Amino acid sequence: MLGRMALSRGITAHRLSKNATLYMKELTPPVSGCKIQASEEHKPLVVMLPWLGSRPQAVAKYCEIYFNTGFDVLVVESEAKEFLWPRLGLDHGKRLLDLLHSERFVSRPLLVHAFSIGGYTFAQLLVNVSQDKAKYQALTKRIKGQVYDSLVVGSVERMATGLGKTLFPSLEMLVKRVSLFYFGMFKHQTIDYFNAGIEAFWDTPVTAPALFFYCKNDALSDPQVMEELIDHLRKRGMDITAKKWEDSTHAGHLKRHKNEYLTTLNMFLNSLHFAPLKAKL
Repeated sequence: MLGRMALSRGITAHRLSKNATLYMKELTPPVSGCKIQASEEHKPLVVMLPWLGSRPQAVAKYCEIYFNTGFDVLVVESEAKEFLWPRLGLDHGKRLLDLLHSERFVSRPLLVHAFSIGGYTFAQLLVNVSQDKAKYQALTKRIKGQVYDSLVVGSVERMATGLGKTLFPSLEMLVKRVSLFYFGMFKHQTIDYFNAGIEAFWDTPVTAPALFFYCKNDALSDPQVMEELIDHLRKRGMDITAKKWEDSTHAGHLKRHKNEYLTTLNMFLNSLHFAPLKAKL
């Protein structure tokens, strides 16, 4: 994704698959001045799951936050077909799970940062984990923190609204109606999978601290359901931080409320005690 635009100096891109790209920051030793890449084995890694239709320039702004804080970033994109036919989404989640479980990443401490439909992708990963918890126990424990920005939560109608707004904004109402008809016609192939993902998210085996960004006026995210989810996770004993705005933009909180967003994220990252990390974003 970011390969289609100029990367910051010292950042190298490694295309791992069609939808997955690893971005690594080089280090410069104080004596030789020769650039080297930090040892991968224990360097913290952000698993970034962008929103549907995200632009490279927009995702790059979030990547820069983490580059400046000492993380490498693995960007894993999702496609509309994985949402429209959830069996494909489940397969996509399994590929991501296998990638994080592979030799290259098996020792890396992880931070998940998911936006909008990226949360759906992570939920599909959790469905796969639930099918073999023993196998993936070590991986779930390596996830040291979770950041969720503008999760799509609520009714199927909100999901359909999200498709209209992201795929064909000029035909939003038509896409919404067609999507609702489609989900109704293929309930067992769509809604049943959505419900399994929702259940996996609410009963997540990943108990690391989590940060939620959301707003009251998001047409794609029901704030009441979001607060019910946050309350449920807190009752499970999870450390939850929530930042809510009365007025903001779906997957656009950084742009609308930059200082608050960065301050909240910075405090959250510092609380996780990743090492080594720079003190400020």
